[in-house]
Amino acid sequence: MPNLLREIPENPIPEGAVSGMMSAFDGRQIRYACFPSAGSAGTVVILPGRNECIEKYFETVEDLASRGFSAVSFDWRGQGGSERLLKDPRRGHIESFDDYVADLDQFFREIVLPDCRPPYSILAHSTGALIALLASSDLANRVRRMVLLAPLLDVAAPVQSRLLARFSAFLNAFGLGRIYIAGASRRGQEIPFQPSALTSDQRRHDRNQALLKAFPELFIGGPTASWVNAAFDAVQRVRHPDFAAGIRIPVLMLTAGADRVVSTTAAEEYGRSLRLGKVLSIDGARHELLQEADIYREQVLAAFAVFAGSASSTTVSGITDLV
Repeated sequence: MPNLLREIPENPIPEGAVSGMMSAFDGRQIRYACFPSAGSAGTVVILPGRNECIEKYFETVEDLASRGFSAVSFDWRGQGGSERLLKDPRRGHIESFDDYVADLDQFFREIVLPDCRPPYSILAHSTGALIALLASSDLANRVRRMVLLAPLLDVAAPVQSRLLARFSAFLNAFGLGRIYIAGASRRGQEIPFQPSALTSDQRRHDRNQALLKAFPELFIGGPTASWVNAAFDAVQRVRHPDFAAGIRIPVLMLTAGADRVVSTTAAEEYGRSLRLGKVLSIDGARHELLQEADIYREQVLAAFAVFAGSASSTTVSGITDLV
């Protein structure tokens, strides 16, 4: 089977990687990749954020392998190497986050459970973290731990959040869900280094921009009104007290102290409300915790290894692991 992954000199494919396509419930083609390791700590299911792709996590895969974990990941429908949902491939679109949840469930049934070594843990970023929460009832008997990085539970500016929610709902109600919510696409356009935005690490920023330049087809532009409306609907559902009370998987929320994309306060409050929840803030870090400078990134990896890899109660750097 040909390797469906893409590499550049700065971002080589991890050794032993196996990739393929999964046919989703509606026939859409979903790209996935498995990264086996010689370790025995189990398998980490990496769930990327919006407009991310498997390739962006090659470095993380290597770091997990050095800690004894295998890894597996897939591209959400409509982005990365998975099939697009609209004729214009630049538009980040979805009708309902339930479609993401269905793809995750199928991914576990067809790829993870048959082919990957247990125990299983989730490592999810931003939108991927929101989807993991939405899918928590399906995951309860499958995964041992969930580590959620800068989860999308609100945007950083509360006023902007309310306006976006109303505007996207209005557009969707009038059949305009497929238009961009915030102007034209930026797919394929390089983004200048802005240490106050996604990461303070210029080397990793430049690597990701080189990946975008080499393979622009892996990336999308801005979200449609429908995507934004679906995201706010998902947030509202998971933040309902009854939903939160029903989450039975131990969850560690890792928030970025200098996040300007999602609300750190919302994530911390939510994490503390969970019966099996813990929260750790990475002070000074920007939104993309696994694309950050080593001083922040190593804290994330260490916290994950303790929380997901320990089978007993352990306290490291203020994190109490949950059995």
